[in-house]
Amino acid sequence: MRVLLVGSGGREHALAATLARSPKLTALFIAPGNPGTAELGTNVAIGASDVPALITFAKEQKVDLIVPGPEAPLVAGLADACAAAGLACAGPTQAAARLEGSKSFSKEVCYAAGVPTARGERFTDADAAITYIAERGAPIVVKADGLAAGKGVVVAQTVAEAQDAVREMMTQGSMGEAGRSVVIEDCLVGEEVSLFAFCSGETAMLIGAAQDHKRIGDNDTGPNTGGMGAVSPPRGFDRAAQEAALDLLVRPMLKEMARRGTPFRGVIFAGLMLTETGPQLIEYNVRFGDPEAQALLLRLTSDLLPALAALAQDTLDTTPVTFSDQAAISVVMAARGYPAKPETGAVISGIVDADALEGVRVFQAGTKENLAGELVVAGGRVLSVCALGETVQEARDRAYAGVKAISWDGAAWRTDIGARAL
Repeated sequence: MRVLLVGSGGREHALAATLARSPKLTALFIAPGNPGTAELGTNVAIGASDVPALITFAKEQKVDLIVPGPEAPLVAGLADACAAAGLACAGPTQAAARLEGSKSFSKEVCYAAGVPTARGERFTDADAAITYIAERGAPIVVKADGLAAGKGVVVAQTVAEAQDAVREMMTQGSMGEAGRSVVIEDCLVGEEVSLFAFCSGETAMLIGAAQDHKRIGDNDTGPNTGGMGAVSPPRGFDRAAQEAALDLLVRPMLKEMARRGTPFRGVIFAGLMLTETGPQLIEYNVRFGDPEAQALLLRLTSDLLPALAALAQDTLDTTPVTFSDQAAISVVMAARGYPAKPETGAVISGIVDADALEGVRVFQAGTKENLAGELVVAGGRVLSVCALGETVQEARDRAYAGVKAISWDGAAWRTDIGARAL
């Protein structure tokens, strides 16, 4: 199969590495890709959200399957454009992608489907939101209604912090159009985990689970980011618990989406909170997570390509999704100043040394080559240093050995990824 993978981050590098192992793959294109994906296929200088150019390229290259990585092209209608052009796409329609593209729509679906989730309200007026926060009290969660690259959520510990978040998003425009309206939710307490499933219509098939570490600093301090590391499998959330969560939080949503005439097909990534009263939904995402995918896919032993090809045909591959019994850890190395104002341009060294360590695999994200051919920092989250081990401790030790082998001026990372899993 000739495949076009859309995206340029660590998730896409991990997807490219996984797809490259498939005996069914004959050609792999990545748009736009990064220096890491260039070693696995052919990078194409087309932006991930440039839907018309992606369609034109796929037709010219006789691509058999388009695999979307990030959410933005799906919310922009990539799957719809593919359908109109007679191209197969392993992702949801624009209407179904609203599950991620609009927090308020997702809430509406949850309420209609009976999915357990935090109480929430949508606001388009900042003063009304500020008044509501004062009435509800803290801790409380403020979410940008639209897409904000994983950074549009503030878990406020005080009323003042929540009200400041509303002003920044709605009045000062810190999140652009995504924050012009906000959803304000009660704060759920427990362990947060990420659940992944292949979905087609009203049917869901479990992929697996991971645990993300969202905040920038050790011990979950500082602002939210796109994710600073992940562990797979998560502690205390085995396959039986994952299947039960699908029954409770994903399959009812699929039935409600089908009832609305907007059936979902593709990968669902459900962010859950394991509370004292059971799992509750934090949010739906319509693609693999980042950096969860890096840890999860490192453990995958079955062929991902036929599963994605089946999704594109609105069916599910009946071949079981299988993983090694090993643990996987992903540690994100970020640029100094991330998530606010990451510093770019520093030369990166040591990736080859890290990749040579037992069980370690480095996936590139915010990187590019400068005019001298050196690999340099080009974004906020720069690398995902991942490792497999027979235990979480072994995987953690290996991943951090990989981190220590890599250097650039301003490199930053959390030192406690996986600590809770121990």
